[in-house]
Amino acid sequence: MPISHAIWTVDANPQPLPVTRLPSEAFLEDMIIQRPEILSGEWMLIGRQEHTGFGGRIDLLAIAPDASLVLIELKRDRTPREVVAQALDYAAWVDQLTADRIAKIYQRFAGDADLAAAFKARFGEELDEDALNNSHQIILVAASLDDSTERIINYLNARDIAINVIFFQVFQSGQQQLLSRAWLIDPGETQVNASASSPSRTAGEKEPWNGEFYVSYGSSRSWDDARRYGYISGGGGRWYSQTLKLLSPGDRIWVNIPKTGYVGVGRVLEPVQSANEFKLSTPEGERLAIDVISDGPHYRERSDNPDTAEYFVRVEWLDTVAAKDALNEVGLFGNQNTVCQPTAPKWRHTIERLKSFFRKWDGGREEREQVRSSQGK
Repeated sequence: MPISHAIWTVDANPQPLPVTRLPSEAFLEDMIIQRPEILSGEWMLIGRQEHTGFGGRIDLLAIAPDASLVLIELKRDRTPREVVAQALDYAAWVDQLTADRIAKIYQRFAGDADLAAAFKARFGEELDEDALNNSHQIILVAASLDDSTERIINYLNARDIAINVIFFQVFQSGQQQLLSRAWLIDPGETQVNASASSPSRTAGEKEPWNGEFYVSYGSSRSWDDARRYGYISGGGGRWYSQTLKLLSPGDRIWVNIPKTGYVGVGRVLEPVQSANEFKLSTPEGERLAIDVISDGPHYRERSDNPDTAEYFVRVEWLDTVAAKDALNEVGLFGNQNTVCQPTAPKWRHTIERLKSFFRKWDGGREEREQVRSSQGK
């Protein structure tokens, strides 16, 4: 179903603002270069009008906090289905980009600047070259879609191809033009599709998801509090918080602190809640988590902004260790997404290793079955 935009005046006799258009795709591109958050506040632009070698140019190229790439194609007016084919062709080129080629693209874009330094300044994390371009998203920017294009994009996205559309509509208000934005598909879903097979780079190296959820718990957060009170959290931007919506009661999660290691396994008890909703049981009764935990004052500062607020998921811990005792070995799966459903073969190996490290991963079922077996003899 086509996305419809409208902006109305707020008064006793509301009137819709007339729809207009931008002068050109280049004008929109210039706007995005000046204010990248027009597209997303979660990405950093690294390239513009890059030749693919396939007879075309990519309008914009960005990088996400997990070092995955975002290919962005701008179309001012209706997007015919041929544009999807063009974007997929460009994605085949992006898929082959090596770390040194990506660094050169950024140097051309930012006047010889260093990509690793810029990534660190933007995201507060070191750029992991091994994670760079392990996955990518395709984003089409358009005013509208024809029905055929929309069906194709939904079909691809439903089959784990990370493709999405941002709709921009321009409205006239007196002498001022206003720009509105809407997504065809929840960007969290596209983000999940992009991260699912990471960090595999070998064609065909993908398996059915095994039902086990991976969780990245930021090292800046208190693991002691999360362990004590039974929760995980993410925030500081929708990129970090929106994947928490993947979790439902009963799901099993395996928690990794980046650069520290795996620290626990648990079961989800409740769907995600915002910092202004999530409460903990204390000797004084139920209280908001932000009034109890050590990170609370920091989370309270941004709790009224849904884009940057912290979000919590209540967890029953099955087995945990302190951060200093985390399992950190070569070959274990890792990803910067707060929650993902890995399909890389490395995830299967990781789960096998974690189940031998966290012996109570099944909630003690194995021990109970052994007891019942011995009692029956």
